Amino acid sequence: MQLQVRRWVMVVEHKLEEAGQRADVPLRKAAAVAFIQNPFLGAYQEDLTEGIEASVALGAEVAQQLMSVWGDYPVQAYGKGGVVGIAGEQEHVNALLTTAAATPLRDIIGGGKAWISSVTKVGGPGVTIDIPLASKDALYVRSHYNAMTFQLSDGPMPDEIAVIFAVANRGRINARVGGITHDQMQGKDGLI
Repeated sequence: MQLQVRRWVMVVEHKLEEAGQRADVPLRKAAAVAFIQNPFLGAYQEDLTEGIEASVALGAEVAQQLMSVWGDYPVQAYGKGGVVGIAGEQEHVNALLTTAAATPLRDIIGGGKAWISSVTKVGGPGVTIDIPLASKDALYVRSHYNAMTFQLSDGPMPDEIAVIFAVANRGRINARVGGITHDQMQGKDGLI
């Protein structure tokens, strides 16, 4: 199975202050969105393994596109998500966002011990989606709980899937709700 990208969208946010407080290090978030033809349309398929296997190459493409707009920043947080067009089913986009698809992102950013927060849904052009972000190495680092919000204007069409990877270089500006800090994390088990 070959997954063909119809269109790419890249989004970069670069935030310098929050609540009047200037950040010592700006908060940079970026995402890459790949719109592809849904390979699972037609009759119900019990086994989606072929799509999971094909998603590895797609994941590598999405990760490369994401890094092409990222700049020279460390990646401390990541997330993924997707929207399947209304002719498909939610499980179709989930099949393209398993660990197999996300491993190329971990490879290109230099690792990641924590699971990659994820969200999927069914929708069409104009749909909004919040991609959850969390520390790439320790989920208990609360300062890194964040999101990127998108409105996908030109898709997914009924027969398409939008696959999204997102990253951030730090935690929220002015984060102050406790928990372990990024400097305190151990990054051994993906939790602390």
